[in-house]
Amino acid sequence: MVTMTPDQVHDLILRTLLRCRTGQANAQSVAHALVAAEMVGQSGHGLRRVSSYAAQALSGKVDGFATPTASHPRPGVMAVDAAMGFAYPALDLAVDWLAEAAPRQGIAAAGIARSHHCGVAGVTVERLARSGLVALLFANTPAAMAPWGGRKALFGTNPIAFAAPRSGGRTPIVVDVSLSKVARGKIMAADQKGTAIPEGWALDADGQPTTDPAAALNGTMIPMGDAKGTALALMVELLAAGLMGANFGYEASSFFAADGPPSGVGQLILALDPDAFSDMARVRIDDLADAMADQPGARLPGARRDDLRNDAVRAGLQIDDALLAQIDALGRIKEV
Repeated sequence: MVTMTPDQVHDLILRTLLRCRTGQANAQSVAHALVAAEMVGQSGHGLRRVSSYAAQALSGKVDGFATPTASHPRPGVMAVDAAMGFAYPALDLAVDWLAEAAPRQGIAAAGIARSHHCGVAGVTVERLARSGLVALLFANTPAAMAPWGGRKALFGTNPIAFAAPRSGGRTPIVVDVSLSKVARGKIMAADQKGTAIPEGWALDADGQPTTDPAAALNGTMIPMGDAKGTALALMVELLAAGLMGANFGYEASSFFAADGPPSGVGQLILALDPDAFSDMARVRIDDLADAMADQPGARLPGARRDDLRNDAVRAGLQIDDALLAQIDALGRIKEV
């Protein structure tokens, strides 16, 4: 393992993407998002994504030079075209507008089409919560789960994230779940490490339980909550892709493979100003959060995020040697 500061990790990602057919502004946005993932302990959405991102930029599956554009079909709506580029520049555009529009109007929505992997959805909604807003994000992903009772992957793992502000500068409440039992990024990380996954995470291509991450990536994920999980996945497909005119999970190509057409998935972000609904809203958010946090053994979702970030700044991030070698090889491939 190698210890690196967050700034060093950011620079590593930036330099690699710049060598791999990605523009400066886009590379900065991606690097910022991946470091943010590492700093909250979500390594499956951090440095481990660099190899697949760079390979897709090199092949043209992701347009590393794309510039997202936005229109306003209604006063409270922003429609963003990610232009088959990385999702993060489009998310940045949406979050900046939502932070201004939601306090002005009470509620605002931003939909993103022709997009890509949105990383740790909780990071995006937390940014809005730190602006004093309540936020939700729905994102669809390439097919990985079958409808309940079916065998063929149709829905993505489709993350849902929610964040709410707390008073006194305390860490916002952040709920971030994928609708499979575990995030697909954890299986990708196990595959890269060559380690087994626990039984109960995924099925192989024949619908049999597997502990082999490679077989899991070629099979289907087990939904959280069984039939309830696939019902929620359907809801997210319609919100994030159906309303946006984006690709459904079964139409989207892999976030991992360099070949194939662009993924073209979608995201929907809703932002609400608590003060628009009640002058007691912020107090009531704190009341419930405090009641939960006061119970011995209970953990408020999102409460550890600042501690994790502080630890990363103080002690650095632990990066696997083999992963660094993979990223370094990407640079050499680009220079040939």
